[in-house]
Amino acid sequence: MSVHLPESLVVLERGWLSANNILCLEGENATLVDSGYVAHAAQTVELVGHALDGRQLKRLFNTHSHSDHIGGNAALQARFGCSISVPAGLHAVIAEWDENALLLSPLGQQSARFQHDSLLAAGSEVEMAGLNWQLLAVPGHDMEALAFYNAEQRILISGDALWENGFGVIFPELLGEADGLASTRATLEMLARLPIDTVIPGHGKPFATVDAAFARAFRRLEMFTAEIDKLAWHAIKVIVSFAMMERRRIAAADFPRFILSLPFAIDVNSRYLGLDEEMLAARVERDLLLVNALRREAGDLVAG
Repeated sequence: MSVHLPESLVVLERGWLSANNILCLEGENATLVDSGYVAHAAQTVELVGHALDGRQLKRLFNTHSHSDHIGGNAALQARFGCSISVPAGLHAVIAEWDENALLLSPLGQQSARFQHDSLLAAGSEVEMAGLNWQLLAVPGHDMEALAFYNAEQRILISGDALWENGFGVIFPELLGEADGLASTRATLEMLARLPIDTVIPGHGKPFATVDAAFARAFRRLEMFTAEIDKLAWHAIKVIVSFAMMERRRIAAADFPRFILSLPFAIDVNSRYLGLDEEMLAARVERDLLLVNALRREAGDLVAG
């Protein structure tokens, strides 16, 4: 099913490590939603600058505060002088740059510190790309996350609340911070009631197969709810994969120590899986090799 977007919406689809960047063209100005990972910041600035084609980037909005969505904020603000707006519930976390709350330290990730100028509140509206967008609270993957919905064109900018093949890892549930599973269910049920023709996700291409995406998301959620150890194992593999993609290559002999350097992996294993350190490392390596997220090369493990 083909996707039709207004010409004023330009989606810069990014591969991991970065989230997609959505550029909203507004005459001589523009607004950007999400800014990718810090290791790709120079590339993000170049891509956005090319897409602007002489326009001024006035505003940068973030759907939530994970590193792959905010990592280019500082570089974009330095280059274009844009204002930065973040979800209201993240004001203190970002202002104080709490690396634990931002999941930077636990996940072994990084970001460039930035100062935000204003807050985005669920229930309010913003104008982007010549369209009015409702700001929707979409807790689950991140309890403070927002999505943007335009009723006229029936477009959802979903962040990590809904992908074509699922949704982002439900971190609050695994960290014991909130009932992330129930929140994810409520979010999906709320979004599924909206008339949506097109979803622009945080990762992957925009898609129009909306009903099928919701069906897959609900099935995935039901599996994780019934067997939370599957959510725990999935999360550990995702985080290790992300960390390896940033580092690219590591000596195979150092891989167990590398996994044990990620506090999130240790904590989640302790809470839900109870594997000894050797078994944890062996299982992660085996599973990532099986799906080609890793490959062996001359005594090293290399990100696939």
